[in-house]
Order: sequence, then C-alpha cells, then structure tokens
Amino acid sequence: MVLEDMRSPCEEIVWEVLPGIRAAIALELVRRGLSQRDASRVLGITPAAVSQYVSRKRGYSIEFREDVRASIEQLAEELVAEVPVDLQSRICQICQSARGSGSCSTKVSECTVQSSTPP
Repeated sequence: MVLEDMRSPCEEIVWEVLPGIRAAIALELVRRGLSQRDASRVLGITPAAVSQYVSRKRGYSIEFREDVRASIEQLAEELVAEVPVDLQSRICQICQSARGSGSCSTKVSECTVQSSTPP
C-alpha cells in the first residue's frame, strides 16, 4: 500500500517554504559580508542554523520564482544596511508572494518543491 503525502498546505509551508526563505536570506546576508554569527543575530536564529543554511544542509528543498528571489535579496540588502525592518512581516509577505495567496488554505503551487522529506 502506498501512502500519499498527508501533509496539509500549512505543514508544507512550515517544513518547506519558511526554512527555504530563512536559508535564502541567511545566504544573502553572508554573501553581502555579514559573518554567520551576525546573520544569526539579525535573523534571530542560532549560528548553527545559519551554518546549515549556508552549507545547504537545511532549507534548500524549494526553489523560488525570480520575483520572490528579488524580494529576498532586497530584504537582505536592507538588513545589511541596518534599515529598520519588521522582519516577521517581511518574511510573511515573501511567503505570501511565494504561495501566490494570503492564506494557508492555498497549496504551495507557486514554488517548486524539489524533494519532500517527512518531518
């Protein structure tokens, strides 16, 4: 018997989209000259998480459209320049843009999930 992926769209967002966004932001921060430790402080995550994101061990099962990538790059640029940013709101906006909708009831069809691993 083959089991279908039983994850809800919200689970897909939590396990795939949000880690992908964090990974992309962390990588952009490091590319722009921040240390992994500084990137972790800016993002409010551990240095170990940034290390895993930068080394592509975590958060890289999703590939974003070009417009979403541009939003991530813009956010990283603002964070490096120390422009006051509501990080949670911006990540939510990027997530909504990636999903093509403002609600969790929408499938993550606007992103390309390359591989799904169960939680």
